[in-house]
Amino acid sequence: MEVTSALLRTGLRALNRVGESLARAGVELVSLDEQRLLDTACRETGIPSFGDEGFREPLRLLLRALQSEGRLTLLGRIAARADIAGLLATRLRLEADRKEYPAIADEVIRRPLFVVGLPRTGSTLLHHLLAQDPGGRVARAWEVMEPSPPPDRARYETDARIGRAARRLTWFDRIAPDFRRIHPLGAELPLECIAIMSASFASPRFHTTYHVPSYQAWLAGADLYPAYDFHRRFLQHLQWRAPAGHWVLKAPSHVFGFEALFATYPDAVVVQTHRDPLTVLASVASLTLVLQGAFTDHLDLAEIGAEVTQRWSSGLERAMQARRDARVDERFVDVRYQELLRDPMAIVRRIYDRFGMTLSVEAEARMQRFLARHPKDRHGAHRYSLSAFGLDARDLRPRFKSYCERFGLESEAAEPDPRRS
Repeated sequence: MEVTSALLRTGLRALNRVGESLARAGVELVSLDEQRLLDTACRETGIPSFGDEGFREPLRLLLRALQSEGRLTLLGRIAARADIAGLLATRLRLEADRKEYPAIADEVIRRPLFVVGLPRTGSTLLHHLLAQDPGGRVARAWEVMEPSPPPDRARYETDARIGRAARRLTWFDRIAPDFRRIHPLGAELPLECIAIMSASFASPRFHTTYHVPSYQAWLAGADLYPAYDFHRRFLQHLQWRAPAGHWVLKAPSHVFGFEALFATYPDAVVVQTHRDPLTVLASVASLTLVLQGAFTDHLDLAEIGAEVTQRWSSGLERAMQARRDARVDERFVDVRYQELLRDPMAIVRRIYDRFGMTLSVEAEARMQRFLARHPKDRHGAHRYSLSAFGLDARDLRPRFKSYCERFGLESEAAEPDPRRS
């Protein structure tokens, strides 16, 4: 496996060198033209209409940013084109399924539970732990990657799409081998809401994966209600033939969209995880470097550090303001990272008690087994530092003072180098 991966990386480097030479000569091998992508998706699916075309503006902005700012290698252009083409095909198929099966639109999403918070604060651990409850429903990677036709409970564990998704994820693992140390990924594991919302083309997934600062700036001020409406429609689609008691969902980026989230899901409840932001920033910058580094050879670490700092300092202020304005604190359980690591099941019980949920004997046993089988850092420790990204703890601490005071967070280290996420 190691030999195969090394040969693959050598081949990809050679491919990118060829692409760079052709680009200098003005030859574009892989088109990111909007109309060509739309036409190709319609032709390959045999579906002529996208329905609501509100996605066109964010798609156009994303493509423009990829062309002018993305600094994509040839592999990066191939990956971006396949990514966007796949999302367009998903939109078409979801629209066609909704017309063929009108009952999908009647599905009610009742009291979904969202896990949110800064990245690298234990939110993934908590999401996967809560997903062990057989009374819950999560969006698994395979059904988000290939949602059409709607999943069927009778074949849910044996669906052929599971194997196809696993093979696609294996390729990603080879392209970005360090990702597994940062975030678990598997065809049958829960996937984040940013993936569900990707086909709205208003999702943080794009500026995490690609260098697209103008798109990111647009998204920071965009109306997020259409993206959340698409999220709800996606859940209706997945739930129609594979229902469950309640949804367990997760994405750090929900802190940017509490207004739209509660407008879309008025009965939603939220678990927000918290950790010393300075430790978080170094880890998120490292994650961004790993992801974007798979698709470009031109990365500026100081730029990544500044972008991550700006995004999450403003995001946390926005989240705190939204909680104050909407007076929704009774809908929240706040969880500190160290508390979660110390006793995960105590946190689970607190969540269930706060929201009036029943923790069954079976659910608790499954959660205990999950914890035993998934020790921390089983793929190796994720190591990172603030200084590598041009950041200094003394300069950063005042930017997060109000957040740390609001949630009683103490400094984990003056300079987390190295720390484990």
